[in-house]
Amino acid sequence: MVPNSRCPLCHHATIQDTYHRDHRRNFYLCHTCQLVFVPPHQFLSTEAEKSAYDHHQNSPEDLAYRSFLSRLFIPMHRQIPPHSQGLDFGSGPGPTLSVMFEEAGHSVALYDCFFADDRSVFQETYDFITASEVVEHLHHPQEELDALWNILKPGGLFGIMTKRVYNQQAFTTWHYKNDLTHVCFFSQPTFQWLAEKWKAQLVVVGQDVVLFKKSMDT
Repeated sequence: MVPNSRCPLCHHATIQDTYHRDHRRNFYLCHTCQLVFVPPHQFLSTEAEKSAYDHHQNSPEDLAYRSFLSRLFIPMHRQIPPHSQGLDFGSGPGPTLSVMFEEAGHSVALYDCFFADDRSVFQETYDFITASEVVEHLHHPQEELDALWNILKPGGLFGIMTKRVYNQQAFTTWHYKNDLTHVCFFSQPTFQWLAEKWKAQLVVVGQDVVLFKKSMDT
């Protein structure tokens, strides 16, 4: 069984022995929320993880990167009111999604545990929150995602971009799992589980974007 035998997202102990194994890491499947995850003892050190992110070359001047982010930006921008206040969680070394929203007339706060570690942003509430290519890096996804959900205003929109798990066979040859900073892998059933937990409306946009709409009654 997986060490500690608890899912990091739902904290249940309904864990499959091994979903996949390669020469570097083990991957486990939670039968409750369907998250696939790497056990903590196989995480990179903080220093090694930071070093990997330092090599990212993303910037607002990169038109290809903007095009990539538009898969999240466009469906969110269509749904949020003008002049909304947002938070870009996991903004990285070259914040770009926030720039795109600001160019569209919104204001955006930034948080990144390595590059913009200002936790005062969690004292505010937001009309929208984005997490682009972030959730796969989370070491404590239940606590981190719930913290974001709690600072989203009623009626707000939470947009997540991440590649999704489809099935065990596809996972064996999936390039996404080979990045050692990726430790949590979400599937559509995982996002459906989150939507039920949060009593949120879930909208699946393409192959790697989901939107959670918070109830006005929350």
